[in-house]
Amino acid sequence: MRILLVKTSSLGDVIHTLPALTDAYQQLPHLQCDWVVEEAFKEIPTWHPAVKQVIPSAVRRWRSNVKQAIRSGQWRYFKESLQQCRYDYIIDAQGLLKSALIAYQANGKRVGLNWSSAREPLASLLYHQRYAVAWNQHAVTRLRQLFAAIFDYPLPEAMPDYGIQDFFKPFKTLNTQPTVIFLHGTTWSSKQYPEAYWFILASLAVQAGLQVRLPYGNAIEQNIAEKIRGNNPEHIHLIPKGSLTDMAKELLQAQLVIGVDTGLAHLAAALNVPAITLYGATQPAWTGTVGLNQVTLQTEFACSPCLQKRCRYKESAPVYPACYAQLPPQKIWEIAQHLLTHSP
Repeated sequence: MRILLVKTSSLGDVIHTLPALTDAYQQLPHLQCDWVVEEAFKEIPTWHPAVKQVIPSAVRRWRSNVKQAIRSGQWRYFKESLQQCRYDYIIDAQGLLKSALIAYQANGKRVGLNWSSAREPLASLLYHQRYAVAWNQHAVTRLRQLFAAIFDYPLPEAMPDYGIQDFFKPFKTLNTQPTVIFLHGTTWSSKQYPEAYWFILASLAVQAGLQVRLPYGNAIEQNIAEKIRGNNPEHIHLIPKGSLTDMAKELLQAQLVIGVDTGLAHLAAALNVPAITLYGATQPAWTGTVGLNQVTLQTEFACSPCLQKRCRYKESAPVYPACYAQLPPQKIWEIAQHLLTHSP
């Protein structure tokens, strides 16, 4: 059986799709999957044994210059890649109009969420077959339920298996210097943990004999990382920019990861790296990290989770985003010490 999977973005959403594909691959060992994904995340599907071909999409880039995308032939080449064979199933796992339109270009039976289950109900009109999946569940669970309904097998009771452990097994080595990685970068300012709190966490980690490593994805994140490093450059280091595979290898060497709600936190969870992930503006019950040795901490604040990109709290607060005052670094470090002691 050959399927086309359309799940283009974001980083966390793409990772959330892996367990559903693992379920289907375990039920149908001869399954072959081609995956349409945003070009920035094209490495991720290659880590899974069921994926035979990755078809990179550049919708984000094309939307900024539609004429250029057409004139350059990029859109035509993309359509030809989608139409190179006939698929048994074309699964739109995104439930958006843009992903449904991508699925519409391919040859085969289009399937996805029904009107009441899709994030954008209009997308369901482009499918040949539609499935109901209840809301108010974690994204990983919803996707596993969708795949189970499409391929008609009982929903597995086992914990989600991202299916990438074998790919990364050769890269797991014993780090001679215990390391903690801080995932401080995120696109929403409402999810950014206060800089002053990161300074305290870094000091606590160094006092405990750990090296601190800091990734960054842009100039703003690099500036924050360098500020944190400035407190103790001997024990705090920046992770050079590289590929997602390089970042996964870095995460594998860490004894602990502490981060905000960001795509790399979900990558750490998929690799079963012990981690603490902080939630203020967002809801971990729907999109939190899922895996072994994962701790999600959510603030219990009047307006949390607000699901807003910027903190709009108007009252006086010791830090901003205001909800993070309920997650001081000392509290986080107590949990970190437990994970460092008891996690395999």
